[in-house]
Order: sequence, then C-alpha cells, then structure tokens
Amino acid sequence: MAVILGFVTLTPGQSLLAVIYGGYWAMLVLTGLFGWAMLKVVLDSWPGLAAWRKNPRWPAVLVISCGLLLLVHEAYGFKILMDEVMLLGTSMSMHFDKTVVVPMRGHDIQGAFQLMAGQLDKRPLFQPFLVSLLHDLTGYRPENVFALNTVLTFVLLTLTYLTGNRIGGRGAGALAVLLLTSLPLLAQNATGGGFELLNLVMILSTLLLGMRYMGKRDGNSLEAFGLSGILLAQTRYESVLFLLPVGLTVLWVWWNDRRPTLTWVVVAMPLLLLPYALHNKVFDVRASSWEMASQPGHNRPFAFAYVPDNIAHDLNFFFNTTGEHSNSLVLSILGFGALLFFVLWAFQTLRKLREAPPAQAALAIFALGFAAHTLLLLCYFWGKFDDPVIRRLSLPLNLTLVIALVTVAAEMNWRGYIWRILAVLVGAGFFAHSLPAMARHGYSIEYYVGREMDWRRKFIVAHPERDYLFIDNNSIIWITHLVSGTPVKQALDQKGNIIFNFRNHIFSAIYVFQRLSIDPDNGRATVQSDDDLGLDYQLETVWERRFTPLTVSRISRVVSIREGPTTPPVRPPPLLEKLTPAEREKIRLDYLDNFIKRLP
Repeated sequence: MAVILGFVTLTPGQSLLAVIYGGYWAMLVLTGLFGWAMLKVVLDSWPGLAAWRKNPRWPAVLVISCGLLLLVHEAYGFKILMDEVMLLGTSMSMHFDKTVVVPMRGHDIQGAFQLMAGQLDKRPLFQPFLVSLLHDLTGYRPENVFALNTVLTFVLLTLTYLTGNRIGGRGAGALAVLLLTSLPLLAQNATGGGFELLNLVMILSTLLLGMRYMGKRDGNSLEAFGLSGILLAQTRYESVLFLLPVGLTVLWVWWNDRRPTLTWVVVAMPLLLLPYALHNKVFDVRASSWEMASQPGHNRPFAFAYVPDNIAHDLNFFFNTTGEHSNSLVLSILGFGALLFFVLWAFQTLRKLREAPPAQAALAIFALGFAAHTLLLLCYFWGKFDDPVIRRLSLPLNLTLVIALVTVAAEMNWRGYIWRILAVLVGAGFFAHSLPAMARHGYSIEYYVGREMDWRRKFIVAHPERDYLFIDNNSIIWITHLVSGTPVKQALDQKGNIIFNFRNHIFSAIYVFQRLSIDPDNGRATVQSDDDLGLDYQLETVWERRFTPLTVSRISRVVSIREGPTTPPVRPPPLLEKLTPAEREKIRLDYLDNFIKRLP
C-alpha cells in the first residue's frame, strides 16, 4: 500500500498538494508517536536510570561547558542561504495556516500580517515543524529557530557522550565530546537557523536506540528505533540512507530470533514514510530544485565521475591549516588515522555478528549507513566540502571520524591511558588550531551572503515600525520578520499595484534591495540584472555596504514611479556576468590582492 500510494496512485502535482495540506498533520502524528515511544522506553529503563544519580557529575559539567564554548564564539544569525530562511518561512506557514509552503508575498493588512502566496519547498519537514511548535507555544518569533538550535547543541553533546560511553566507557564519552567541540563548523551551525544540528541529533538518537533494540529486542525498543529512523529521513534529504542500517538491524534481529516482533506501530511504519515519498516528487515537478545552475558544466546531480574532484576538495577542507575552512585539524588527523582500522573492525564485527555485544553489533551495521552517506556525497555534483555553502554537509562525516576514533581507541586501550593521551592531543589541537579559527571567523566572513543577510536584519532593528514594503528577490527574509515584502519580478509585472500603494501611502515607505557589480577596469557600479527595476522606478540610496571588493549591497527608497506601460530593464550585462566562474574568481582574487596593497 505504501509503494502504491507513494509512487503509483498520485501524480506529482497531487503529491505536492497532499504534502502542502497534509504535511503538518503527518509530522504531528509522527512526532507524537515518537514521543510516546520514547516515554515507554524511559519508563521501561527507569530502574537503570535511577542508578545514574550515583554516577559522577563531571560528564554533565563537561557537556554544559563545551556547549557554552560553542555558543559564545559565534553570533546568532542566518548562516547559509537560502536553506535557513526557507526553513523559517515553512515554519511560519505551518504556524499560521497549518500548510507547508514558503511565503513569497506577505503584507500587514490593518495590523494583521497575512501570507499572500507561496510554494512548497524541497527541504524536509521535521525541523520547520519543531520550530512551528515553538511558535505555537511561545508566539511567532524568527529567533525561535535559534532557541531550538541552542537546545539541540546540548542535546547533541549529551548524545555524543552517551554514544562514546556505550562504545568504550566514560573516557570514550568525554573524548567524543571534546573532539566534536573542537570543530568550528559545529559552532557556526549551533548559532544558525539550519537543520544540521537536528540531523546529527537524530543520527545519534537512532544509533543509540539501535544499540538498545539489539540488546532488548522488544516491541517498545523497536517502535522507538524505527520511528527515530523515519524522523531522521525527514530531517535532511540524504539522511534517508540511514534507513538502510535501521532495516538491516531489524531484519537481522528477526532472522536471528526466528520470529518478527510486530506491533500496530511497526506494521504502520511503511505508511509513515509516505510524506517523504510524496515530498520527493518536488524534484520531478521543479527540476531547478537540484540547483544545477549553481555549478555550470554539470548536467547530472550524481555521478561517479565527480568522485576524484570531490575527494581533492574534501581533503583540502579536512586538512586545511589556515583555519579558514571551519575544520578541526586534530579531528581530521586522528579521525582519518583511525578510519581504516574502524572499517576493518566493522567488517570483522559483521562477520561474527552473533558473538558481538549489542552496542558493537548495532554500530557495525550502522557503519554501512555512514559509508553509504559518504559515498553519495562524493558522487554529488556539488560535493566539495571546501565550498562555503557545502561545508555543513561534512558534519555527518566529521561525526563518523569521532565514532571511528573512539571505537578504535577502545579496542586498543592501553590500561586506560589512551583516553588521557588523546584528551591531551585534542586539547593541544583545540588551542593551537580550532580556537584561533573560531576567533578569526574567516569561514563566516568569506561567505558574504550571510553577513549581507545580517545587515538586512539590522535594518529591521533600526526601523522597528515595520510599516513599510520591501521589494527584494529575497522577500522571504522580510516576510518572516513580519515586514511586507514582494519579489522584484512582482514589482515589474504588477507595477500598477505598486503605484496604487505608493500613491495612496498605504506603506510609510517602499524600499528596494539591490546588488551592484563593480567593473574592475573603471570602477563603475552596475545593478545586477536580477535586481534591476529599470528606469520606471526612481530610487534614493538609504543604506549602502560593500561586503566584497567587487559587489555593493544597497537599500534604496522609492521616490517616484513612472506611470504607463512598464519599461523592462534592457541593458548589456556587466563584464563579470560574461565570464566563466574560474575567470570571475581570478579577477576577484587579483582585485583583492591589489586592494590590500593599496590600503592607506
């Protein structure tokens, strides 16, 4: 039934409509079932959990200290666009209308903010659903996404400690927390608005529940384990691959016990995957969702031909010594040093799965999920971890390195000294490489689009009345902050509507955001084609900021609009738009080098 409903019965258009109007309720059911399953697991484990009160308190102090360390080094803000703003927009529609769309137009109508138009986004629904729950419980605030990731930071470190503890004891748990804290990329995402932290939390949650199920083999453990895997698939696109080790673990236990464990939730689990299958049809309806245009020269999203180039870029990320790539050098060196031994350990454990302890058996099967995930990203056309937008995709692989090192160290523990030795090495690497990288923020400064987004938010803070209209191709950022917004194309196609609002003073002001390209030969600034409103709109510059040597970001106020038929912007493209990405990058670097030399 799940296969027929997910892939045969509904057309792609009908599938998207089903997600738009039923996605919120499907996530509510999934999350509620998972919460109920976890409650039963906790009650079942209560006698063992009560014994934790006799354990030392230093692991809690370690987790809290490391979590605070990650949070204080980065400012809260939207770090990766468009992902984070689109997720916030989806949570906004889930909160206001219980529909799953990203608002593209929104207006304050006599004091009530209304979402006017939107479309289904390609990003999975679990993270925006959780943010929408925060909106429901505390009131709508864009900052709720930061609150969620702050909590998830401590949850992630707690689960990291528990995973390490299951593998090799308290020393292994402490080392795992320290290794993850040494990663500047984690600090960047902990203070952002993305779904990367939730993805790591669900990976570790599923792994730990798999370890429990391998040992307990009862219905409660199976329900929690399976539902965690389904929610993991609803967190990031490629995380659906972790259903492979989930399914293999369940099938192996059933085969080994010579009987399946079935509850009504387990029977319904294939149907609970329907939202993912239906949502995935967005790639059939909108081929642009693959974003192939972002990397010219590629015509397929996945291919083995991309592997060699991706490996070169990925190694450049992991072993970069400048700190500009938000990597952890000590984690890369120790983790990759242990990775081959971890692969051998997993292979040997899989060969003797019946004799392996439950935690090690589950981890060995789960290693197949980590391998599949890594292989998929290596075959991805945009799988270069040294790209500012793509670095976050390396987080699961960094987590794999943490688990690999802890597992190998537990196997070769030299009378307990291995954890102290590794802790000293991690501490040295943290203070020598990771901490200076966090202090310089080079990896954040390089991605100027994030700083530009923060600049927009500063404009909102400086103009708290929010009774104005913004014309901006990134209208979602204004709408999610309860500011009326509309895209540039809408302003061109519906110029009469803009004139009506302008003439009747419906808004206190109409502002326009534009990017301008700088011609390196003569220094002339030209509005980029996507932001050009043409000669019909007369603009007055209000705010202006230069985030890169060759681009200027400008906020202008509309002072007049010419009536009559719309005159479309017609102009020759600026020099940089005619060049290939490699030629454009060379001009940028040459200009930057000359700019630095000529500083007064």
